[in-house]
Amino acid sequence: MVDVSVVVPVFNEEDNIAPLYDAVTRVMACTGRSYELLLVDDGSTDGTANALVALAARDPRVRVVRFRRNFGQTAAMHAGLQLASGDAIVTLDGDLQNEPGDIPAMLAKLDEGYDVVHGWRRQRQDAWLSRKLPSKIANWVISRVTGFEIHDLGCTLKAMRREIAQELELYGEMHRFIPILAHWRGARCVEIETRHHPRRFGQTKYGIGRTTRVVLDLVTVKFMLQYFASPMKLFGRIGLWCGLLSAASGAATLTMKLAQGIDMTGNPLLLAAVTSGLAAIQFLSLGLLGEVAARIYFGQSNRQNYAIRELVNFDAESESQDDGRSIDVKVLPKGIRPASGQNRAA
Repeated sequence: MVDVSVVVPVFNEEDNIAPLYDAVTRVMACTGRSYELLLVDDGSTDGTANALVALAARDPRVRVVRFRRNFGQTAAMHAGLQLASGDAIVTLDGDLQNEPGDIPAMLAKLDEGYDVVHGWRRQRQDAWLSRKLPSKIANWVISRVTGFEIHDLGCTLKAMRREIAQELELYGEMHRFIPILAHWRGARCVEIETRHHPRRFGQTKYGIGRTTRVVLDLVTVKFMLQYFASPMKLFGRIGLWCGLLSAASGAATLTMKLAQGIDMTGNPLLLAAVTSGLAAIQFLSLGLLGEVAARIYFGQSNRQNYAIRELVNFDAESESQDDGRSIDVKVLPKGIRPASGQNRAA
C-alpha cells in the first residue's frame, strides 16, 4: 500500500516516457509521500511498450499494464483506477501537456476534505479552432444538461480518493465524465486551475471526430444521473403523455364523427390516436423492463444505489446488518484528512 498512485494511460508515446518519468519522480519526491507510477499501455504500436518495461526493470515503483490491443483511453483509465493501490489516485495524460508540478496542490485539496479534484486548463496550449472552441462548447452544453458546473471536463489531470475512483464504471468515452459520475455518487468535488503545455513529441490522438461519441455518452450520463435506479420515471412519464394524446385524439375523432358526420377513416386524428396509443404501450413496457433490469443490476451484482461516506462507532470487524449483507468500513487514508468538523470513523 502506498500513499499516492499516479495513473497514466499511454498510446504511442515512446518519446514522452522518459521525460514524463523524470517529471513525476521529481515532483513526488518533494511531497514526501510514498507513491507508485502506474503506466497503462493502450496497445501501442511503436516502442512505447519496450520503454515502459525497461523503466519498470530499474524502478520498482513503476508498474506497467499492457493491453493486447488499443481499447481506448477510457478502458486504459478504468484499468489503472482499478489496479491502483494508493490511498489517493492522480491521473494525467502521457503527452506531457499536463503539468506534474500541480499534483501537490491537488493532494492538498484532498487533505482539506474533498474527494475529487479536477483540473482547469485555463491557459490551454492547443489549436483554437479544432480543440479549444469545440471543448468550450462541449463544456457549456454538458454543464447545462447535467447541472454540474465545470470549466474543463476534458482535463485528464485529476486527484481522487481510491474508494471513490474504484466505484466508477467507465466505458465508451466516459473517462471525461469522472467528476460528474463521482459527484453523482456523493463525492465532494472541486476544480482548480492547472498549467498546460504544448505537445513536444508525437501526435495528438484527439480530434473533432470524437464530438459525436461524447454527445452520445452525455445522453447516457444524463440518463444515469436521473433515471438509472428507476427508469419508469422517464419511460412511464413519456408513456402517460402518449396515452393522454391518444385519448384526446380518439375523443376528438369520435366527436367529429358523431356531431359532424366526418368520415373517421380519412381523419388524421384517428391515425394520431392509434400511433400515440401504441407508443404509450411501448414506453410503458420499456419502463417495466428497465425497472426489472435495475433490480437485477443492484440485486444480483450486490451493488447499491447509495454510497456511505463514513461509519461512526461501528466495529471494523462487524459484517452483519439487519438485511444480512456485509459492510466494508472505510478507513481514512494516511495524510488525507476529513473536512474540518467531520467525525472520524471509529
